[in-house]
Formats: sequence, structure tokens, C-alpha cells
Amino acid sequence: MDLSLLTTHISGYITPNATELDFLSSILIQRPFKQGEVLIHAGEPARYMVFVNSGHVMTYFTDDDANEHVMQFAAAGWWAGDIYSISNHATTKYSTRGLGNGEVLLLPRIAHQQLLEKFPAMERYFRMHFQNALIRQQLRFMESYTTSSEERYQKFVDTYPTIERFVAQKHIASYLGITPQFLSRIRKRIAEK
Repeated sequence: MDLSLLTTHISGYITPNATELDFLSSILIQRPFKQGEVLIHAGEPARYMVFVNSGHVMTYFTDDDANEHVMQFAAAGWWAGDIYSISNHATTKYSTRGLGNGEVLLLPRIAHQQLLEKFPAMERYFRMHFQNALIRQQLRFMESYTTSSEERYQKFVDTYPTIERFVAQKHIASYLGITPQFLSRIRKRIAEK
């Protein structure tokens, strides 16, 4: 199992030692996926934290009218999924789907707890990572009120430079909080510049 990307991510927060990485390697589940494959289904118990080892995934919820609302895109080197449900042992309201072929590393909820109890440095890593994720989420929420749709789209392209070839326009529009038709107009204006 290739842990180089995850090790790099962890090293951005702490300096992991060999014992911590060996234990982490022993509890992770390597899971390849195909384009369009649902890795986590809404309504199921939240069993895993998901690290994208290669490819891209999308986390979303489906409303009563069968409309998909995108909460997160995750590229290689990012964590994805439903942190609330993992933390509270609840069923998840979100599904996570592969956007192309790739691989995720699944960290089972129970094993995650063991990791945190056994290795305080790993607890610090996850705390710092989740803290940064919350900050990014709050900034994204604020930007939805303070920036134009075109600025949000440009930031999306800068953040996910290769993802557009894997994602339907309706999902990008959902993530940005606009209609697919308005996204088409934004793309056309940018292309004309």
C-alpha cells in the first residue's frame, strides 16, 4: 500500500515516527474505485474516514426531489466524507462518489479512535487538520455572500485545476450555489476575455 501521499499530508502538521506510520498502515483499507462508483451511501452508518490517494471524489446529499447538492470535491491528498456522522456514530446524510478511476484509503472509525488513543501526535494531526477544514468551510460560506459567482468559479478552477474534466457542469454549479445555465454564461464570459 502506497502511503507516500498520506505521509506527506501528515508531515504538513506533525513529524510522524515509524511506529505511528506502521500502525496507521496496519489499520487502513486500500479501496480502488471506478468513475461513478458510490463509495459511501447516504443512510448507512458512517464507518470510515476517506483519504483520496489518487483520483477525485465528490461528497453530496440528495434532497427529496432527487437533486444532488455538492458539499465537497476532494482531489488526491485530501480527506473526504462526513465528519459529523463519524464523530457521532450516526448514519450519514451524504454519499461519496468517485469522479474517475482512483483509490481511497479508508480509515475505520473504531481504528481511528485506537490511533488517537495510542498516539497523541496523531490526535494533534487530526485536530489541526479538522480545525483547518472548519476554517476553510467558514471561508467558503462567507465567500458565498461576499464574492461574485465569477470569482467563486475562478477560485474553484484554481483550487481544482484538473477536476472539470471529471465533473458534470450541474455538480460544479451546485457546489458554487448557482444554476448550470448561469455557470455556462460565466464560462462564456471568461472565454471571451
